[in-house]
Amino acid sequence: MTFRDGFLSDLIGRPVTIEQDGRRIVVGKIGDFVVGHPEDTFPRIDAIAVKTKSGDKLAPLSSVLDYRDGELMLSAAPTVACPPDDETLYLVEDLLDKQIVDVDGRKVVRINDLELAQTAGALRVVAADIGAGGLLRRLTAGKIFSGLVERVPRTLIAWDNVAPLQDLNPSEIKLSVSDHRLARLHPSDLAQIISDLSAADAARIVGSLDDETAADAFEHLDSDTTRAIIQDLGSERAADIIEEMDSDDAADLLGELPEEQQAELLAKMDSETADDLRELAQYAEDTAGGLMTTDYVWIYPHRTVGATIAKIRQIAPETEFIYYLYVTDQAEKLLGVLSLRTLLLSEPEATIHSVMDTELVSVAADATSDDVASTIARYDLLACPVLDEQGRMLGIVTVDDAIDAILPERLKKQLPRVVGHKHRTRHLETVS
Repeated sequence: MTFRDGFLSDLIGRPVTIEQDGRRIVVGKIGDFVVGHPEDTFPRIDAIAVKTKSGDKLAPLSSVLDYRDGELMLSAAPTVACPPDDETLYLVEDLLDKQIVDVDGRKVVRINDLELAQTAGALRVVAADIGAGGLLRRLTAGKIFSGLVERVPRTLIAWDNVAPLQDLNPSEIKLSVSDHRLARLHPSDLAQIISDLSAADAARIVGSLDDETAADAFEHLDSDTTRAIIQDLGSERAADIIEEMDSDDAADLLGELPEEQQAELLAKMDSETADDLRELAQYAEDTAGGLMTTDYVWIYPHRTVGATIAKIRQIAPETEFIYYLYVTDQAEKLLGVLSLRTLLLSEPEATIHSVMDTELVSVAADATSDDVASTIARYDLLACPVLDEQGRMLGIVTVDDAIDAILPERLKKQLPRVVGHKHRTRHLETVS
């Protein structure tokens, strides 16, 4: 194979020849390039689609003898008809002018041209040109105005920084994250990418994510986008994702859905989770009850420090944040609280009762969002417990949710979330 490194647009339309009786005979022109494994880091080109008088025909790359003076020479004329578009990937037909995700740039971009190169023993797609130079090249400006394209700064994205392809339709590229390229993005960046896509393609991206990553993204999407995605995903998958969301965010989301759809989603969830969300949905959005999450860790007072630390180590891989340990009795009445710092500095044989702080700071479920934020600020808390009239734990309001509640909407979008994805409430009652 003697193709030189270059751009796809430089090759399309070039004559294809074979040698016959010592002469070069034109049998068609280059129409497209075929990739059999688009999921590869740098996809290998397996065949050339040649436009002939009798229709498009495939020429295996192994049949290419030479590429010289703008002509492609084959060892034999192509005879195999091109398979349907849905059975393979065509670079021109399926990629040019289509949207794709630039993972490192954290944005949706349009492919104006593709860079090809000989690497690892094959001709491969190595980069996407998303700049004006790619469009000028395709408009033949480089041929008409010598050197014009070269003076335009190149805007190339290495193909290993592009989300891999799964399958295609005529208008958009459907994206997959089997190698976690999208999953490695911060949830807010991933949400921005999803927001830039059409509703159908946004649902395809979310559908390809694992439940936890999709839940993280949901927590950063606006309600209209999320509702549209849920509609396309179907209730079964949507329920799985919502179960992984912070309980307060999940309750807010469900509260914005029609009652019939809300009931359908809750019916497909774990019964305990569904009950929690139903209870949270009863509170007004701008109150402590509406802001709180049931994702917190509680412990009985007679447990030892050493046993508690051992249990926390077990649940740590599944819990991204543990703010405080809340000490309760069997009726869930809050007795005390202790920070992880206090826990780690205490003697292993000491009981939780002996090291907990009994000077409790809490809010009622009907406290306003301003009151909650003021309490958290006054006592420099990462989270504030929400109690009922009997002093029983209902949940906690985290500092990031308190901030969100009092900030104007335009500022919320500019600030990162202090707290990441949290899991379901963790109970340490099994600690001995």
